[in-house]
Amino acid sequence: MQFVEWFSDFATTYIVEAGIRVGDEQIPFMVIVLLGVGFYLTLRLGFIQVRRLGHGIAVATGKYDDPEDEGDVTHFQALSTALSATVGIGNIAGVAVAIHWGGPGALFWMWMTAALGMATKFAEVTLAQEYRVSETEGDWAGSVSGGPMYYIERGLGPRWKWMAVFFAFMLGITAFLTGNAIQANTVADNMDSEFGISRVVTGLITAAIVAAVILGGIRRIGRVTGILAPVMAVIYVLGALIVIALNAGQVFPTFGLIFREAFNPTAGVAGTGVGAFLVTLMWGVRRGLFSNEAGQGSAPIAHAAAKTDEPVSEGVVALLEPFIDTLVICTMTGLVLIMTGVWNDTFSTELTLGGGDIGYRTAVATGYADTDPAGTIAFAGGRHADDAPGAPLLAWHEAPVDEVFVDAAMGQPFTGTIDPATGTATSSDGQTYTSLYGMAVENGAPLTLEGFRRGLSPLGDWGHYIVILSVLLFALSTAISWSYYGDRCANYLFGAAAILPYKIVFVIMHFVGAVLPLTVIWNLGDVFLGIVIWPNLIALALLSGKVRDLTKSYFERKPWLKAGK
Repeated sequence: MQFVEWFSDFATTYIVEAGIRVGDEQIPFMVIVLLGVGFYLTLRLGFIQVRRLGHGIAVATGKYDDPEDEGDVTHFQALSTALSATVGIGNIAGVAVAIHWGGPGALFWMWMTAALGMATKFAEVTLAQEYRVSETEGDWAGSVSGGPMYYIERGLGPRWKWMAVFFAFMLGITAFLTGNAIQANTVADNMDSEFGISRVVTGLITAAIVAAVILGGIRRIGRVTGILAPVMAVIYVLGALIVIALNAGQVFPTFGLIFREAFNPTAGVAGTGVGAFLVTLMWGVRRGLFSNEAGQGSAPIAHAAAKTDEPVSEGVVALLEPFIDTLVICTMTGLVLIMTGVWNDTFSTELTLGGGDIGYRTAVATGYADTDPAGTIAFAGGRHADDAPGAPLLAWHEAPVDEVFVDAAMGQPFTGTIDPATGTATSSDGQTYTSLYGMAVENGAPLTLEGFRRGLSPLGDWGHYIVILSVLLFALSTAISWSYYGDRCANYLFGAAAILPYKIVFVIMHFVGAVLPLTVIWNLGDVFLGIVIWPNLIALALLSGKVRDLTKSYFERKPWLKAGK
C-alpha cells in the first residue's frame, strides 16, 4: 500500500499535473495538448461540430438506420451507451467543483472546452468505425470491436502496436477504478449518509445489477442504457428547468455574471479573486475535459459497435456527446448553483478537525492559498485571534470559516487554540474537542444537492432527492458502460477467453469499491486517466488526414439518400 501511495503521488506530480507555469498557476501539458488537438481538428475539419450537428441529430434518431448493416447496436443505442459512461458524477459534482474554485466564469470555459471536444469526439469515433474488426471466436463471432487500440495498430501500422497494447492495458485498469469502483463508492456513500443503508448492502445490490446487465454483452448493455441514459437525463434536466423557471427573473443576470466573470473574475469561494483569470479558465477547462471525456479514447469503443457501413455517420452522432453532456446537462447544474445562490453561500456544518474537508489557508493578492501552520492557531470569541497578513486561517472546503463554536446550535463561540498536527481544539478552560461548528461552504455533489433543495423548496422539501436518484442512476450506468470498454481491452490483449474473467473481476471490484475507503483509488484513477489519453491524442493528430478524407467523401457521396437508407 505504501508503494501504491508513492506511485500515485509521483505520477500525479510528474505526469498528470506536470506543465508550464504562468505566474502562480501551473497549466498541465495534458490540458494544453487536449485543447490543442481539439483546436487543430476543428480547423482541419472545417468546424465540423457546427456545420454537421443537425445531420448528427438526424442519424442518431434512426432516420437513416439500416438493420442489415454490420454492427451490434443502433446509432441511438451506441450514443446512449457512450453517454451513460460520460454523463455521470462529473455533471453533478464536477460543475460544482469548477465553480467553487473558479467562480461562475468557469462555466463559460467548460462550454468552450465542449465546443472543441465535439471535433475531437467526431475524429476518434470516425476512426474507431473505420478500423474496427469483426470477431470470429466463440459466442462473440459476428460481433465487432473497435477503439483506439485498433486504429493505432491498423491505422498507424504494426510498428505502433506497442502503443496500442499500452493504451488497452491502461484503459482496462482505468475501467476497474474510475469507471467502476469510484462509482460504487459514490453511491454507497450517499445511501449511507442519506438513509443509513450499510455500504455492504448497497454494494451487494449494485454489484448484482451491474453483473446482470454486463454478463449479457453489448446488446443487453445497449438495450439497458438506451432506456437508462435518456430517463436519467430527463429527470435531472427537468428538475433543473423547474428551478430555472421558479427563478426566471435571474436568468439574464446569471448569464451576464458568467460572461463577466469568465474574462474578469472578481468573485470566488476558494481559488479565485480579483484578476485571477487563469484560475477561472483552468478550472473550467479541467472539469469540462473530464466531464465530456473528448480525447480520452473510451467512448469510441462503444460507438464502434454501431450498425453502419459509413464511419462518418457514427462520427456525426458522437458530436452530440459533448453537446448533451456539457452544453446541456452541465449548464443546467451551473445555472441551478448560481441562480439559487448556493455556490458561495454557507451552511451549518460540523467541522471535523482531524480529517474530512478541513484545511488551512492564507490570504494572497488573488484570493487564498494553502498553508501548513507551524504551530497552533488561536481563537478569541469564535474568531481568529491573529489577523496579521499571512496568518493561517481555519478553512472548510478551502474557504476560511469566519466564526467557530463548540456546540451544534452555534450559541457558544470557541476561545482557545486549534492544533492542526493532532486535529484537536483546546478551549481556554482546558476542554478538548475533535469537532467544532460553524457556517461553512459546501462543494461537489452535496453543493448541487443543496442547490436543488433550495431551488425547488417552494414546491416542498424534496428537490435533493433528484440529485440522490441521479447519482444512483448515473453511477450505475457509468459502471455498466465502462465494463464494456474494459472487456474490449481484455479481448484485444488476450482474446475472447479473457472476457468472462474480466467481467467477474469487474463485478468484484464494484463491490470492493462500495465497501472500502477509496482515497488512494481515487488518486490512482486520476493518474491512469491522465496517462491513457496520450496514445490516443498522438494517433488522432497523425490520422487527422484520414479523418478529413473520410469526411469529405461521405458528404460528397451523401450515402444516407440512397434507397433503403
